[in-house]
Amino acid sequence: MTAMQFDRRGFLVGALSAGALNATAGALRAQEGGSAPAPSLRADWLIDPSSYLAKLTHSADGREVTIDNGLVRRIFRLAPNAATIAIDNLMTGESELRAVRPEAQVTLDDYEIEVGGLVGQPTQSYFLPEWLEKMTADPRAFHFVRLEEGKPVERFPWKRVAKWSTEELPWPPPGVALTFHYAAGPQTPVTNVKLRVHYELYDGIPVIAKWMEMENAGDSALILNSFKAELLALVESSATKAAPLQHDGLLDMLAPMHIETDYAFGGNMQAAKDNVAVHWVTDSRYHSDQMSLLECAPPVGPELEIGSRETWRSFNVFELLHDSSDAERRGLARRKMMTTLAPWVQENPLYMHIRYAEPEKVKFAIDQCAAVGFEMVMLSYGSGFDIENSSAAYLSQMKDLANYARTKDIAIGGYTLLASRGGDAKDLIIDVKTGLPGGGRFGPSPCLCSEWADNYFKNVHAFLDATGMNVFLNDGSYPGDLCASTHHPGHKGYLDSQWRQWQAIIKLYRWCREQGFYLKVPDWYFLNGSSKTGMGYNELDWSLPRQYQPVIERQDIYDGTWEKTPSMGWMHVPLVEYHGGGEAATVEPLHENLAHYETRLADLLGAGVQATWRGTRLYDTEETRLAVKKWVDFYKRYRAILNSDIIHLRRPDGRDWDGILHVNPKLEIRGFAMIYNPLNEEIKREIRLPLYYTGLAATARIQQEDGEARTFQLDRDYGGVVPVRIAAQSRTWLIVK
Repeated sequence: MTAMQFDRRGFLVGALSAGALNATAGALRAQEGGSAPAPSLRADWLIDPSSYLAKLTHSADGREVTIDNGLVRRIFRLAPNAATIAIDNLMTGESELRAVRPEAQVTLDDYEIEVGGLVGQPTQSYFLPEWLEKMTADPRAFHFVRLEEGKPVERFPWKRVAKWSTEELPWPPPGVALTFHYAAGPQTPVTNVKLRVHYELYDGIPVIAKWMEMENAGDSALILNSFKAELLALVESSATKAAPLQHDGLLDMLAPMHIETDYAFGGNMQAAKDNVAVHWVTDSRYHSDQMSLLECAPPVGPELEIGSRETWRSFNVFELLHDSSDAERRGLARRKMMTTLAPWVQENPLYMHIRYAEPEKVKFAIDQCAAVGFEMVMLSYGSGFDIENSSAAYLSQMKDLANYARTKDIAIGGYTLLASRGGDAKDLIIDVKTGLPGGGRFGPSPCLCSEWADNYFKNVHAFLDATGMNVFLNDGSYPGDLCASTHHPGHKGYLDSQWRQWQAIIKLYRWCREQGFYLKVPDWYFLNGSSKTGMGYNELDWSLPRQYQPVIERQDIYDGTWEKTPSMGWMHVPLVEYHGGGEAATVEPLHENLAHYETRLADLLGAGVQATWRGTRLYDTEETRLAVKKWVDFYKRYRAILNSDIIHLRRPDGRDWDGILHVNPKLEIRGFAMIYNPLNEEIKREIRLPLYYTGLAATARIQQEDGEARTFQLDRDYGGVVPVRIAAQSRTWLIVK
């Protein structure tokens, strides 16, 4: 009898699992010269991704090319036209593609033209490789010309600030890259165009990237009316069956693939709501009402004029394949995708928002930050800081502050409001329905292609260059507003307005990232350089009496970290009044509310989440200073593990303990649990720690705070039950090695 082997998650591996994998569409074709054996399935990529190296192989007959990293495989047919013929989830052994579609689609001069693809598949429900021999190229489509192989390239330069990060992640992420070159086919209605479709597959993560480029090789301009950078006819799932009655968020929770693009905005600070270019739709070629067709396209336009010899580039699409329906595992995968594709999101400095911008008050706050170990100062909203002030005297004053902060090893910068600020009617976005200013996501807002915007961007560049400040907080950002003006210099009308404004804002953000500035944006601009957005909270919560705020704060962190790492989201602490609530809502006077102040420090720093500590000072007495420094020292002592991913233990409800568990299999401290007691009495609990993602398999050494470590035997689910005692209205932590 053959012995059965199981991986860490209880999946059967060995001959049986290999047989399941060999049944996928791509494995039915022999590869030229064979291929390296797949990594053992017992190596979970979320714990040890090192063996899952991306590779590129060609079939023996030269008609197919494959990118594969042992987690995901995408196979392309090259003749009679280029087309994706398999997307295989090697983690589950399932094929995710049910039908062949073009690799992209463009509408040029009002002609809708497919890029690559094959026609003649007899059914749209599933795909068999033997059908390929009878499938043909569409004569109207762009046809594959040649293939180019390479390595991933950086989307834009990134200047690292190592002291704000805890892990040296590579940029660009290593892997393999393919570029497919296309030209007009025999009946393509627009001929003087060269198209390139790019793909990247990365080491150690089941993520495929894709984008397209178009070069106008003719002597006259072309109009790119619209485009689809990705079209995938995917297998139906429980998500697609439910989706017609729900929204795309349900698909994101259940579908076998999570899709993001860097054409993302909206001010919701959530991927599912702000990824406006990701569309799950019904398939007109398939007799089903289920949303099993993925299309990645801008909501409007872009209606761009591409001049002679000019090259245009689309946004980037990123496709993450899931191997589980478990919410925690799916969240970990998504967070790993973000740190891989945008490693600057790991930057997580301790910062204060100063309420006033007068130089002496700012220097006082800088001194306080340096005294307790904070690392950054932001001149807050309502402080009087004005990044648009270009007077020589003001620039000199701000440069002096930047120089002073530098002597204290403190980064400094400030706040600017981009949207919802009103302005001259000639510069505002115009509502296409009324022809009047209005229709913006945040009320009356300037168009980023107006004359005002030209001056704004010039002033921001000039200010940061002249002063040496290196922190930029851009509130409102660009939320995707459409503008029907035909008089703004940066766009022609309604249909190109969104694309042109998006280009303007990401140009600024990418420049900031190239300079090494810290970039804080309340929107989903991570893939274009932002390090942090709101964790997710109702601002009016911080006007409630302060005794209610800690549980709400921990709820927001618990909920926000399903899709964000601790460093990707900020919280808020009203040291002084914010919106309302008076003294009952604030921490000031700090020494009189020290127990509450310490609770907020423990809540946030124990989660690895930074807050907008908004006020005029961080301490008012020596006792307060020591309390703040104690928690800052705590955070810095355990910074690497506290900045690591979170496993959710129990959501805060104020009725019993709540907690989170940081995990990182790369560190000596593999796990760090923060457990909170909101009750007015001491509690004793036996708390189960799920330690699978620490990488520990048999035993774990666990200690409560600085107590003696005990050895715990882990159960079949890689967990252990730990007895914990927590004082009333307090917290404790467990260290796992």
